[in-house]
Amino acid sequence: MIEVRDLRVDYDSVCAVRDLNLAIGRGEIFGLIGPNGAGKTSTMRALIGLVEPTYGDIFLNGVDLEDKREEAVGHVGFMPDFPPVYEDLTCREFLDLFACSYGIPKEHRGPTIERYLAMVDLTEKRDAFTAGLSRGMKQRLMLAKTLLPEPAVIILDEPASGMDPHGRILLKNIMLHLKSQDRTVLISSHILPELSEFCTSVGIMERGRMVVTGRVDEVTASVLGRSEMAVEIVSGEERFAEILAADPRVGALSGVGGIYSFAFDGGREEASELLAELVGAGVRVASFARKKEGLEEVFLKVGAKEVS
Repeated sequence: MIEVRDLRVDYDSVCAVRDLNLAIGRGEIFGLIGPNGAGKTSTMRALIGLVEPTYGDIFLNGVDLEDKREEAVGHVGFMPDFPPVYEDLTCREFLDLFACSYGIPKEHRGPTIERYLAMVDLTEKRDAFTAGLSRGMKQRLMLAKTLLPEPAVIILDEPASGMDPHGRILLKNIMLHLKSQDRTVLISSHILPELSEFCTSVGIMERGRMVVTGRVDEVTASVLGRSEMAVEIVSGEERFAEILAADPRVGALSGVGGIYSFAFDGGREEASELLAELVGAGVRVASFARKKEGLEEVFLKVGAKEVS
């Protein structure tokens, strides 16, 4: 887990991070969003001890970073934006170098390296020099390097930068795999639609401050207001319309041919109650789902500004 209390990071006269509080639990994938200069990278670097905070407390997997720095950072895997690779090494040699530095026993290094090469789909490149890899492949190799010691806390700064669609699908699947293993992930990205697909919670920074934070559905609801529901009805459309007209949480209904949409002022529990009422009244419902509002809409509505 990651816990941050009243974190401030100053560079001379510039305040990069201002009084930031954050808690990310186990099994949570937290998307850190913000324009350039918002303080995202400074926050990440403070979390792993690369930047000395002006003040504030940081706990990584329950360990105080200030009091037990070596133990705390030992729980963390960090992948920076534009990470360098050693271009005179093959992919396998590159990972073996770091596996050794992480203290992975020699007899386990080979199978571990092969497992992570397969995870990032670089098995066929195991003996290729890293200098010949595309930028996206280098990103995937660095992701494998980051995951080698199986850290409890993973911090990724723009990991999808330079990745093609195949690489981004791999990244999504890896994130979901890490979540299933109850690991804590903090990921920063400008590719907001993809964050929506795997993040459980999100925070939006602007000018060093966290302006919005919470679970993705909660943030979406609080920022965008009423959500949009999409429904497909097989039969019972007249009764369907009557029930919706009598529900104060439901906005204007639109659609034809059994496919409808309407604004809905309620969360998952309320949506479940409405569906149960429709089915109980004999309305045959083929599909009933909330239209997925993306983080792009949330980000634009919040109006975070870039720092020049």
